[in-house]
Amino acid sequence: MSTSVQHPASYRDPSGFVYVHEGIVYRQVNQFYREHFDLFVNSGCYRQLVDDGLLVSHEQLTDNLLNSNDWYTTLKPEQVSLVSYAYEWSFDMLKDAALLTLRILKQALQFGLILKDATPYNIQWHHGKLVFIDTLSFEKYEEKPWIAYRQFCECFVAPLLVMYYTKRPLQQLMLAWPDGIPLDIAASLLPRKSRFSIHTYLHIHLHAKVSAKQKTGTPGNSNTEVFTRGKLDRLINSLEILINKLQIPDLESTWSHYYQEASQRNGYLEAKKEIIDGWLSRLPQIKTAADLGANEGEFSKMVAAKSIDTVAADFDPYCINNLYRHIKKHGVKNIQPLILDLSQPSPANGLNYAERSSFSKRLQVDLVLALAVIHHLAIGKNIPLERIAAFFAPVAPYLLIEFVPKQDPKTQLLLQHKKDIYPHYTEAGFLAAFEPLFHVEQQMVVPHSERILFLLKRK
Repeated sequence: MSTSVQHPASYRDPSGFVYVHEGIVYRQVNQFYREHFDLFVNSGCYRQLVDDGLLVSHEQLTDNLLNSNDWYTTLKPEQVSLVSYAYEWSFDMLKDAALLTLRILKQALQFGLILKDATPYNIQWHHGKLVFIDTLSFEKYEEKPWIAYRQFCECFVAPLLVMYYTKRPLQQLMLAWPDGIPLDIAASLLPRKSRFSIHTYLHIHLHAKVSAKQKTGTPGNSNTEVFTRGKLDRLINSLEILINKLQIPDLESTWSHYYQEASQRNGYLEAKKEIIDGWLSRLPQIKTAADLGANEGEFSKMVAAKSIDTVAADFDPYCINNLYRHIKKHGVKNIQPLILDLSQPSPANGLNYAERSSFSKRLQVDLVLALAVIHHLAIGKNIPLERIAAFFAPVAPYLLIEFVPKQDPKTQLLLQHKKDIYPHYTEAGFLAAFEPLFHVEQQMVVPHSERILFLLKRK
């Protein structure tokens, strides 16, 4: 029996909605949106954006799969392998997503169209880059203020500016305000000197004042006033100038030089690579993987080189930003970088906790690599080994995990300023925690260390 489920986040727009039918994501276009959709396609805008690699392509179907009275047409878009959210992106990823939105807006205007919304949720990672996915965001252009301007400023400009001025990676602000940081709050978080930037003053400080007056009904701020194409072009140009200037400083974190340090441990890193390479060669069925605790992606790159689509996630935003820059510079197509704290993975949120799924529910791969992370979770974060095993088990049928024993210098460093309350943190304790959920396929001590690599298969 066929099954169809409307996506729980796709309910706000009368133009249409996203749903899953027999495991495939589709988009229904409603009669309400017919005029705008036909203009979007027939004007050549859709084809141009797809050809430029800015928008996912779709196949247009004549089947009303849901037997809906509102149906106009059905779209079967290119399928995105893993949905991610802005609070899982590095600074440069969010910056590029903002610039992508503005580039699409400029191209749409050339075809007599405009974006009616401007949110990071319209953008996803696909084939090695960020791409626009919301085909129903385009509507016929009219000479009036850009309806999505405030949304763009709150979702893109505000978090980028706060991170730029504080020189801190504050992606969690976007989890606290998933619909964008309110303008008045953003203005209060920025230093006084930010007012001396004409573009920052215009798009945040002045924008916040005008919005506050509109809320209180103060006259003289009508959205129906003529807003010429020239004014809109200048607005877009100002936003582009501002965003292009923003950079996060190249600060070094505790883990910035992890691989350089690891490579100096008497052949440990090369020995570990050799073992993992051998095990992967005997697992030809692995097509997708997630490197959780990826740092700057040394092993992610190794896995991806075997034509395996790889998610590279780490809690360190500087490492992930560096990996993103590497992917962008070298055109790597099959590594998706994400910021993720395994001890506090992205939760389900939104209406009924269903609009945005938790990270562990979204992530479904053939193999998880968890290299040199278990001691950070078990001792650094006091997470019992059984709960660590329970986190990994639903994600992938295979788990390649590195057990770092208590006598290892890195584990001892974690214990330096805390009491050793971890009597079960041993190889035997590790096996006792993981064996109820996994079979041990392979295990090997990494030469030049006392660390043990395990290849586990889910029961």
